[in-house]
Amino acid sequence: MANSTTDISPSSASEAPLVTIVALCHNHAPFLREALDSILAQTYPQLEVWLVDDASTDGSPDILREYAARHPAWHLLLLPENVGNCRAFNLAFRQSQGEFIIDFATDDVLLPARVAQQVQAFQSAPANVGVVYSNAELISEAGQLLGLHHRPDGHGGLQPAPASGWVLADVLARYFISTPTMLMRRACLQALGGYDETLAYEDFDFWVRASRDWQFLYLDAVTTRKRKHPRSMSAKAYQAHDPFLASTIRVCEKALALIRTPPERAALAVRLRWELRQAVRRHRYAEARQLAALLRQTSRLTWLDRALATWSRLFG
Repeated sequence: MANSTTDISPSSASEAPLVTIVALCHNHAPFLREALDSILAQTYPQLEVWLVDDASTDGSPDILREYAARHPAWHLLLLPENVGNCRAFNLAFRQSQGEFIIDFATDDVLLPARVAQQVQAFQSAPANVGVVYSNAELISEAGQLLGLHHRPDGHGGLQPAPASGWVLADVLARYFISTPTMLMRRACLQALGGYDETLAYEDFDFWVRASRDWQFLYLDAVTTRKRKHPRSMSAKAYQAHDPFLASTIRVCEKALALIRTPPERAALAVRLRWELRQAVRRHRYAEARQLAALLRQTSRLTWLDRALATWSRLFG
């Protein structure tokens, strides 16, 4: 696994492409200084930084003001009301200038060579690569190391297995990308119109829409520390009345319109079956009926699919 640092020489620094870091904060005060210090520690010279606070109710805005005052080139957006990750990100993205973009949640940490390594990977890749992603260290709320996102599988590979190239079928069928590790090409994000602001979360929708027309590239390096804690967005998924499942169904509807090949259709069926089982297990029967209806459009129902669909009608 590559872990070497990547330095930019002074002569080439002015020619390096601009990278925008959109630092998104919502009640991240306990983690915020470490996150912002990790931006300052980057070895890459050409950075544009946007600090965006999505109506935090802790001490986060004061910390952001402090860092913005100390670094006048940084941009500060303190939103008066909570608008959600997708819209908060878009507000900064649409004003930014970087050729490449990082969506940086400020409960995570960037390792010092992160930007330099990923820009170098982009510069060696074809122009139709829209995303470079990599491995991450998983850390606890207190910062203790929990392991890696992509773990050695004991057979020379990694689990979950990363994928590069045309990955639409992969992103439909399984979860393998550590979202905080992504560096996105601006042209890719612009072609999509940014994030879909009607959704409760961004990554699955971005992966599906981006991978239709853009290749993804896995960089075998640990570039980021991803914090796992009870208040993170991923920890809320499938809870009663959460909006995440409705967003997932909407993304699956989009995917149904985008798929072109039998493997892509089969991959969408895998996703829908998994989501159907989760919905019934969590007593989300209305959503289960929607998922069953989508599944009928992608695959012949198994006996278990039919049983779950019937269960959701009887008990919903």
